[in-house]
Amino acid sequence: MGSGDQKIDYVFKIVLIGDSAVGKSQILARFSRNEFSLDSKSTIGVEFQTRTLVIDHKSVKAQIWDTAGQERYRAVTSAYYRGAAGAMLVYDITKRPTFDHIPRWLEELRNHADKNIVIILIGNKSDLESQRDVPTEDAKEFAEKEGLFFLETSALQATNVESAFTTVLTEIYNIASKKNLAADESQGNGNQASLSGKKIIIPGPAQEIPAKSTCC
Repeated sequence: MGSGDQKIDYVFKIVLIGDSAVGKSQILARFSRNEFSLDSKSTIGVEFQTRTLVIDHKSVKAQIWDTAGQERYRAVTSAYYRGAAGAMLVYDITKRPTFDHIPRWLEELRNHADKNIVIILIGNKSDLESQRDVPTEDAKEFAEKEGLFFLETSALQATNVESAFTTVLTEIYNIASKKNLAADESQGNGNQASLSGKKIIIPGPAQEIPAKSTCC
């Protein structure tokens, strides 16, 4: 996690959204603290965790917001989409309605966030294969149609949780670093120091799915 005086090159805000009880808080706990609790309570309101990673020799701090999926908190959480560079749309592979609601979550996200935000669709609870109610192909097809990354995860078994976050963060980093490079070139003096350590939360052009990202 690094010490308090560690130099941070980038800070990226990521939001977790989706229906209640799909495992958003568990995914966050697994990524930020490598923890999993079987008796996880429903998240009230919003909470966030941070974790710092190194990408391309740069220190990248992920600020991950867990937005409560319950309908009555929808108005509260809409403000938290603003400034997000990445989003994780989570559904439960054992509950078809949670997947059927994804288009509505995506619409809300696109209404409140930057239109070029980096988005990954996540089918959680892949450890419950025998109870699967959402075929992987359905989610892949939706992700390709909407231009989203896609992975199936298990917060319980820690499967693909790290990959999901690093996929999003690396894509955001690549976009941000290209913006910095373009800014340097436009200044004409290569003054990279002026950009170092600034909070960059501006997503770049809409991403396409690399073929490998659709693989589980």
